[in-house]
Amino acid sequence: MTTMTSTAGFRPKLWVPGDWNAFFGFGTNILTNMLTLTILLRFVIKMPDSIVFGRILPAVGLMMCLSTFYYAYLAYNLAKRTGRNDVCALPSGISVPHMFIVTFVIMLPIALKTSDPIKGWEAGLTWVFFQSFILMIGGFIAPIVRKITPRAALLGTLAGVSITFISMAPAIQMYMTPVIGLTCFAVILVSWFGGFKYPLGIPAGLVAIAVGMIIAWGSNLLGLSYGGLSVAGVVGSFTNFGFNVPLPAVNHIFSGFEYLGVILVTAIPFGIYDLVEAMDNVESAEAGGDAFPTTRVLTADGVISLIGCCMGNPFINAVYIGHPGWKAMGGRIGYSAATGIMVIVLSWFGVISLLLAVIPVVAIYPILLYIGMLIGAQAFQTTPKTHAPAIVLALTPHIAAWGATQLDGALGAAGTSAAAVGLDKLGNNGVMYAGLKVMGGGSILTGLVLAAIGAFIIDKKFVNASAFALAGAVLTFFGFMHGDSLGIAMTPTVAIAYLIVAVFLFGLSLSPASAFDRSAPHEAIAEPAE
Repeated sequence: MTTMTSTAGFRPKLWVPGDWNAFFGFGTNILTNMLTLTILLRFVIKMPDSIVFGRILPAVGLMMCLSTFYYAYLAYNLAKRTGRNDVCALPSGISVPHMFIVTFVIMLPIALKTSDPIKGWEAGLTWVFFQSFILMIGGFIAPIVRKITPRAALLGTLAGVSITFISMAPAIQMYMTPVIGLTCFAVILVSWFGGFKYPLGIPAGLVAIAVGMIIAWGSNLLGLSYGGLSVAGVVGSFTNFGFNVPLPAVNHIFSGFEYLGVILVTAIPFGIYDLVEAMDNVESAEAGGDAFPTTRVLTADGVISLIGCCMGNPFINAVYIGHPGWKAMGGRIGYSAATGIMVIVLSWFGVISLLLAVIPVVAIYPILLYIGMLIGAQAFQTTPKTHAPAIVLALTPHIAAWGATQLDGALGAAGTSAAAVGLDKLGNNGVMYAGLKVMGGGSILTGLVLAAIGAFIIDKKFVNASAFALAGAVLTFFGFMHGDSLGIAMTPTVAIAYLIVAVFLFGLSLSPASAFDRSAPHEAIAEPAE
């Protein structure tokens, strides 16, 4: 009763100084993603600029504005209910993994097959249409999964995504243009990790972008062209200026139904991916002190994605990894809503085209690497120390998936494939391609299941560990884990192996207590391997 009285008249602050840091940090993250998807649409799908800047980007802006405003609203409610001014809104935006999946797995093949990029766009819209409903339905199941799953499993598999698909690409890009990349990285680290304050309180993210632009444009005067910027590119960008609002695209969604067979093969497993990823990110926020309702988060992602889809956006919305990072920067409620306004300006007025021409993207990559560092660290910092081996176990499927993706890309660029080269030849040269594909298939779920089994074994909860091994057997049998597509008996030997493990662990649960060493797990783990 006392708490209710003390918080009844409390009004959370909508903007605090730290929101500037988070706004420029998160805003540049969103900007990077918008620049990336624009490049994919224009240069991979070969989408006409009239569709990119006149239809898709305005719909993207609407969806992300709705998303960032909604999560600012949830944060405001949580702050008001708890009487706290340190609540940080969940970050959200275009799902980055899905951005590449829908581009290369759905839109590009259909665009190439039909010689019509519009057909590829329509297939992408249909894909998001189904994904949205999977998210809305799954929102009511996710809280149960969170309750029965160890935090080490949820955050461990999230750390795997963070290290591989969030951190590695920015890190590599930084070293391809190190004069800009590493310099901007240092600018960010000394502020966000070292606590250094730049003059006049200028946010470190903005300083990093400014430094990157100075180096890039300054290098042009010396003929070095770091960052690949040019005056001609800036002049050309103005042709895409204008004012475009999103228009209904329902007819295009239904046109994409002719590719339903191809679409459902990826829509269902990636819908489940979304559920798990969103749960992980809500868990990450709760570990950082802000507990948001999982069902409302997931259903909101589904509804907002559906609205964006109906207006022409072929990319799905998702709660982002990174809440602890933006909170550590001082972000609270305002940074999220401010980002939504920024996105509307960028997408409805064609400003993205100009930004692509004046900012070296490599200056933005260090911010993504910083976020990856924080998420990877959080998995170890907010879970029991004894569960550290389980977290490492959760990382391995993601590393396998990342390795397989790199190999596929390299072989594809050479005009060949692993099958054409020969799995035996690759194996004889130390490249276990088949193992990478099997272990990395469905890496989000695989990492979660393996880490849960490991954490429960460490805690000597063998019945729980057996249940997750059994779940792994079922998920693997139908292709949700350790496979490239859904089906029956996709990787049967792996499914059987999980079943054997489940039986073994259940049998251990029936063993007498005297059969186990009851010393604390960390004492056994601390012994060095010799």
